Amino acid sequence: MSKLPQALQHLALPVIGSPLFIISNPKLVIAQCKAGIVGSMPALNARPAAQLDEWLHEITETLAAHNRNSPDRPAAPFAVNQIVHKSNDRLDYDMEMAVKYKVPIVITSLGARPEVNQAIHSYGGIVLHDIINNMFAHKAIEKGADGLIAVAAGAGGHAGVKSPFALVQEIRQWFDGPIALSGAIATGGAVLAAQAMGADFAYIGSAFIATEEARASDAYKQAIVDGNSDDIVYSNLFTGVHGNYLKPSIRAAGMDPDNLPESDPSKMNFGGGDSAKSKAWKDIWGCGQGIGAVTEVMSAAGYIAKLQREYDEAKARLLGAPQTA
Repeated sequence: MSKLPQALQHLALPVIGSPLFIISNPKLVIAQCKAGIVGSMPALNARPAAQLDEWLHEITETLAAHNRNSPDRPAAPFAVNQIVHKSNDRLDYDMEMAVKYKVPIVITSLGARPEVNQAIHSYGGIVLHDIINNMFAHKAIEKGADGLIAVAAGAGGHAGVKSPFALVQEIRQWFDGPIALSGAIATGGAVLAAQAMGADFAYIGSAFIATEEARASDAYKQAIVDGNSDDIVYSNLFTGVHGNYLKPSIRAAGMDPDNLPESDPSKMNFGGGDSAKSKAWKDIWGCGQGIGAVTEVMSAAGYIAKLQREYDEAKARLLGAPQTA
């Protein structure tokens, strides 16, 4: 069994809602946490920067009130994503806010920085770091992260190319701490499969875009409902880092999704790809390959309840299956 920090030991369902750039907001985070999974958002979603103070106050106060009123159904902890890449000129302020509100879980991306980890540890918070391969996993733990988010092939946004089977098994050969697995997970059965291969949690993002609370356009949500894995393209054009995006949004921006040029990785642009003449994430929609399982827009609580039913059914099927000798 993995060694899990206290904050991650009592989730209603072993799921972390991934931080969705532009889309995640306090409304979605609160709904996820109340339903028993870790809800998260990128710090950079709060614009202007001062809004992050307001959002963290809203989340902490709302969840605290929920826990007082429903002690038998406490909310799961929430997480904030920090982009620690040198291009993020807001990091110092956003980290001040994380420390001020004692954010229980901080998800770090695009770099591993000991001073960030130390700041979170100063008040008892935990750090989960995004990685796409075993080498980066080693570096993250060496620099003080408490756990890892294994971003495997098929994940939305800045995804890796490793099979989840290969990625998790390699990490588990040396690491016994918390691992969340990301990559085309959208059903309760896939959540159980993530655990079966050695992860502690499923890390689900794209399916939450098609929820009522998500700050995404109706067209974006409907594209998730209508789409499947054939509608996803993997490209580094828009930010300088390879990621998965919805083909319809690329076509709408006047480009051919099947014939995209390569970008210069040294010119990372996490706010938008000027070379593509369209803003990444806002106009070019990030999305993972698991959306074939998403058939309607529903509330976050409704989707999590669906995951729970599917998870329980998958467990029951396995328990009822004949045992091998």
